[in-house]
Amino acid sequence: MGRTLDAIPDHLAAWMGEQPVYFVATAPRADDGHVNVSPKGGDTFRVLSPTEVAYLDLTGSGAETIAHVRENGRLTIMFCSFDATPLILRLHGQGSVVRPGEPGWDVLAPRFPDPPGARSIIRLAVERVATSCGYAVPRMDLVRPRPMLDDWAARKGPDALVAYRAEKNTTSIDGLPALGGATPWRRHLRARANPARKCQISRLFRAEKGSGRRGPPDVAGSAPSLARCTSTGWSACAPPWRPRGSTSSSCRSGPTCPG
Repeated sequence: MGRTLDAIPDHLAAWMGEQPVYFVATAPRADDGHVNVSPKGGDTFRVLSPTEVAYLDLTGSGAETIAHVRENGRLTIMFCSFDATPLILRLHGQGSVVRPGEPGWDVLAPRFPDPPGARSIIRLAVERVATSCGYAVPRMDLVRPRPMLDDWAARKGPDALVAYRAEKNTTSIDGLPALGGATPWRRHLRARANPARKCQISRLFRAEKGSGRRGPPDVAGSAPSLARCTSTGWSACAPPWRPRGSTSSSCRSGPTCPG
């Protein structure tokens, strides 16, 4: 029946690599926050050591796992067998988020495929390994993997994916920060000091404009026009709007960029 271990033995590491689907579970600290469980598939999971695993996180419509892990680190990954031999395996521990360009990404990323929608790698420092019987899990046959997510990301392209994450992945459904630091509206301030990034950020503004939204996802107010910002220089485009949820006393002052 069930066993509890301090580390992942070789035979369970090999078994996890054979499973076509696994599940990740997280929760915010707040008592009234939403618990999240997400299914994962594809060639996205790796055992890094007997006490550490990681999975490749792909762009989707939500970012609950990222937000919860950033807030409190708690993460459980569950595998279960759907074939002739029943088994459930849970990995409990502390998670961390590694995004492209951050320390650790260049070491971890080569361990995975390079799908177009990759947005982070979630690491889990394993503190508890627990198995259980799985007798109640139905037996099922795998037909084939779904290529739809990779196809969708490839059609959108890199710039549109950045804009999509800025719109959909800034916060969790409970308002916790997820990928908020990657929104084009925040990044354009850093781009003012980096001419090489101006073209990239201007494309993001075009994507924002094409989406029909009047402003960036994380500020209150209307976005300045791209033409005005690029013609007057990026130094004129520091937004004076205050972030949503802040008080009037925390409003940023600075030059405006008339539309």
